Amino acid sequence: MRVELINPFLTATCDVFRMMLGSEIHRGTPGLKQSHTPEFEVSGLIGFSGSYHGMVVVSLSRNTALNITESMLGQRPEELDDEVVDTVGELTNMIAGGAKAQLEQYQLSIGLPTVICGKHHAISFPSSSVPISLPFDTDLGPICVDIGLAEAKAGTEATAGG
Repeated sequence: MRVELINPFLTATCDVFRMMLGSEIHRGTPGLKQSHTPEFEVSGLIGFSGSYHGMVVVSLSRNTALNITESMLGQRPEELDDEVVDTVGELTNMIAGGAKAQLEQYQLSIGLPTVICGKHHAISFPSSSVPISLPFDTDLGPICVDIGLAEAKAGTEATAGG
């Protein structure tokens, strides 16, 4: 996958954590996604369409998801409830939206976020993409952003809202 498609997600993730959550964030070593299983048990997914199609997955540990929800809402939930799901969805939307703004030349659209909670769930990226994993350590816990985008073939661009 082209680096000019990856860097906006890196920048957007750092911006969201620093500006919206007041959290320090440190990037780990990017790598190719080796499996369909996300790094952690809570995943926010959002689809992209346009001249590229695919998805981005923001994967968080249970504790990280609870910490982010506490940071955003001012109260710590005791479990992975609807507030946590909504918070992870909004976090995913902010990261995807921030990246999309930096990728205007590709005329991308984003869909609505979906959140999956549970150990050992699987995510399938487009078969024509080679997903990249961007791991991060934050004050709120570890996260991983997986990006799997493939160039759309002529006449196959679909719209995904947003």
